[in-house]
Amino acid sequence: MAPRRPAARVRCADVKRDRRRRDLAAAVAGVAALAPVYYLADAAARSLRAGLAAFSPAPLGLAYLAAVAVVVALLASWPAAALACGVPLAAAGVLFALDLDAAIGLAGTLPWARAGGLPWPQPDGAPWAEAAEPPGTLAGMSGLYALIGVVLVLSALLPARRRSILDP
Repeated sequence: MAPRRPAARVRCADVKRDRRRRDLAAAVAGVAALAPVYYLADAAARSLRAGLAAFSPAPLGLAYLAAVAVVVALLASWPAAALACGVPLAAAGVLFALDLDAAIGLAGTLPWARAGGLPWPQPDGAPWAEAAEPPGTLAGMSGLYALIGVVLVLSALLPARRRSILDP
């Protein structure tokens, strides 16, 4: 029988370095998720508005909101990712609430603003936004960005045991 080797000791510095790398990766993931959440929330708001104007159901709008909910649930499991995505969204929501003209001007400088919204066309081929209404305007005016941002920030501030079922 072979003798047992002593268990390797884990140094505190290694654990801290590992935690920093994981937090940095989570923050990068949160920043990367900012654009999909922004544009999907905008597409959901526009689709729901189109359904309301046509007095018809808007299942595409609900699908976009479900996609946003999935991304938010994934981000909520890592505090750094939730903060990296939630703080800019909450700031965009506050900007839309306080100064609509400045917010619309800023939204007009974002990628895909000239194309009228998302990088892919709507199912009926119509543009996602009018020329005078850059992407994010409707979702910002309705408070959707502020709501999503606040939910993400609050999820990052919760204690670890109450944060998410997805937390490893």
